[in-house]
Amino acid sequence: MGATKGEQYYVEKIRQGDGQAWSDFVSRYQGRLLRFARAKLPQRADAEDVVQETFIAFLRSIGRYRGECDLETYLFALMRRKIIDSYRSAGARKVCLIQDTGEPDSDEPASDLLDVVQSPVQTASWYARADEHYDRQKVALAEALTELIDGMKKALKLRDLQIIELLFYGQLPNKKVASTMGLDEKAVALIKHRNLKQIRESVAQGPLSGEPTSEEFENLLTDLWEYYRFSCPKRNTIGAYMLGTLEPDWHQYVEFHLTTLGCRFCRANLDDLQNQSRETRQEAFQARIMESTIGFLSRPQ
Repeated sequence: MGATKGEQYYVEKIRQGDGQAWSDFVSRYQGRLLRFARAKLPQRADAEDVVQETFIAFLRSIGRYRGECDLETYLFALMRRKIIDSYRSAGARKVCLIQDTGEPDSDEPASDLLDVVQSPVQTASWYARADEHYDRQKVALAEALTELIDGMKKALKLRDLQIIELLFYGQLPNKKVASTMGLDEKAVALIKHRNLKQIRESVAQGPLSGEPTSEEFENLLTDLWEYYRFSCPKRNTIGAYMLGTLEPDWHQYVEFHLTTLGCRFCRANLDDLQNQSRETRQEAFQARIMESTIGFLSRPQ
């Protein structure tokens, strides 16, 4: 969940003004950020502007970054705010920044941009407590979610993970989740109840003693999930999926995460990896051509 020692070292070099470290950092992340921005903004120039603003925001906030999440997650969080600002200024509506591949239920009211992406922390009365108390709440819930999801992955309970992803990360109602997964709605409700109970029990003696309502509690789970991206596959796992080298269960799960859930962050990573693969093949092909033809070049007389 947090930054690795390697990432922290990277950040420290940038804090010290190391130009090469900054250049390497930009090269490492610009592709996946641009592909995420291009999926949400119609004009390439607008997407490039948002990426540039994201890197500027990173430098401006680097003094406050303490490694509470990994660098990719932190950059995507910064970019998400920049895209929200872009839509606000343009007056855009009805856009989801996380998953937007599915069709909304006809009996579900349409949401505008701010309904979808604005953090519930800013609106629900239960969250209007002291910042220190809210930070403890976030830490407790983040640890509980990490424990839950890691346990599912280790036990290969990937169907249950898909269900709670749709419920909390995708914010779909039980009925829609049941339809998507080919299950009875009661089965989905049972899985949801069981996992919410486990999360609540994990933090029962902690800072959530104020007993938020069910809606507020679930909103906070979604808020944390969108920030920390607990279930998102690592970049090397997405690379293995692209190469077809994952075990069948994991291949199916990553495909679900990318296509059914439609996680835009991970799809941006996949697009970037595919583009890098194409560029590598082109470079290898060019090198082969150069090697085979160099002897035929006319020598200067």
